[in-house]
Amino acid sequence: MRIPGPGQQRVGTTRTLLTGPDGSIVKRSILPGGLRVISENVPSAHSASIGFWIGVGSRDETAKTAGASHFLEHLLFKGTQRRSAFEISAAIEAVGGDLNAFTTKECTCFHARVLAQDLPLAIDVLADMMTDSTVTRADVDAERNVVIEEIAMYEDEPSDVAIQDFDLRAYGKSKLADPVIGSVQSIATMSRATVWNHYRKHYRPPLMVVAAAGAIDHAQLVRDVKKATKGWATDRETKPVPARADGVTEKAPNSVAGCNVVSKPIEQANVVLGVPGLEQGSDRRWALAVLDTALGSGMSSRLFQEVREKRSLVYAVQSFRAGYSDAGVFGVYAGTQPDKVDECVDVVRSVLAEAAENGITDDEVARAKGQLRGSSVLESEDAAGRMSRLGKAELLTGELLSLDDVVAEIDRVTPEQVARIARELLTQPETMTVVGPFKSGRVFGSDQKEKKRTWGRRK
Repeated sequence: MRIPGPGQQRVGTTRTLLTGPDGSIVKRSILPGGLRVISENVPSAHSASIGFWIGVGSRDETAKTAGASHFLEHLLFKGTQRRSAFEISAAIEAVGGDLNAFTTKECTCFHARVLAQDLPLAIDVLADMMTDSTVTRADVDAERNVVIEEIAMYEDEPSDVAIQDFDLRAYGKSKLADPVIGSVQSIATMSRATVWNHYRKHYRPPLMVVAAAGAIDHAQLVRDVKKATKGWATDRETKPVPARADGVTEKAPNSVAGCNVVSKPIEQANVVLGVPGLEQGSDRRWALAVLDTALGSGMSSRLFQEVREKRSLVYAVQSFRAGYSDAGVFGVYAGTQPDKVDECVDVVRSVLAEAAENGITDDEVARAKGQLRGSSVLESEDAAGRMSRLGKAELLTGELLSLDDVVAEIDRVTPEQVARIARELLTQPETMTVVGPFKSGRVFGSDQKEKKRTWGRRK
């Protein structure tokens, strides 16, 4: 269901958004200044997961600030006015909790998991990092070396190189194509002032969501957040920004078809091939999830059976789907010996072409739906998964589904819907990246002359 947008709720009020058959309750409060607090109380839980979600990711950066969101993710652990880097980590670890963060193309999240009685401590530590980090010049200079080492680590991992090169062309000129981590050049030249300005511009109440799930008392959570962020809001009447998906104005990016070779003297070739997919809020994403699961998720999938079990061409092969507020991709990853790449690509293409032409069988649909139902239920038993669902719903999609809703959506998928989405997506021109000991311009598979390869014929 679409949850009421923050613009439909008055500042200073609390609203119940969802109730579950297990007694869980999702509530949202909007604090003065626009900070949103959303929580899900799970009656059987003894722990709590909490995240401070910020509506900024790599797609929001300029050439000057490329990688700043991820860089700042590192820097906020370096110290605040009240705590040193050691004291930040020690405070949570001393009570057996976990503290971490991640940055994506569309958001940043700092999160912790603790016992229920230690939730006020986690709130205080995270709020301190959000509102009062020092981001000193010395820390910027020290941590830039850490981030550059992280970039080097990714560049030494062929599968990461393949995915990043694929993204670069699959998302065309969109900022979605840019690496979340930035580049060596952008990080090496980024000044303390640039990072500080990025911090102050984006880490503001109307752009942030506090999401929590587990053993949560919502009223107490709100009181603890207010106490920890006291004095943060400057304009107390400011309203929160809408979910990112509600503000989409751009057209979906145009992908660049064809194959690109990243030449590396390695023992295994890494192949990524794919086509434009669906945005994360698409009504058709359930049919795509079933297709993705049947084609390349698990040992019973078509790709695993055809590429690995029957022909022993790979150790790893899988399909994937990624969705953002205005775009997405669907693709396949495979790792194989360099002299097996052509055969591997041909088999992968034949599997996808068959799905484009004829869909998948009723048995495969039923098996994929069962797999998706099971994974959804298992994820719902994890407080961190529930917390993440709340943060994404409030910040990115504007849609919050109960577990029953999710299962119902999966159950409603028909073989005809799966066939339709397969035909629509898999007849588009293919984008491919191959990382391995090959020369630039190499074409892979038996159709050497076809530059804009598609997997099936449009009907």
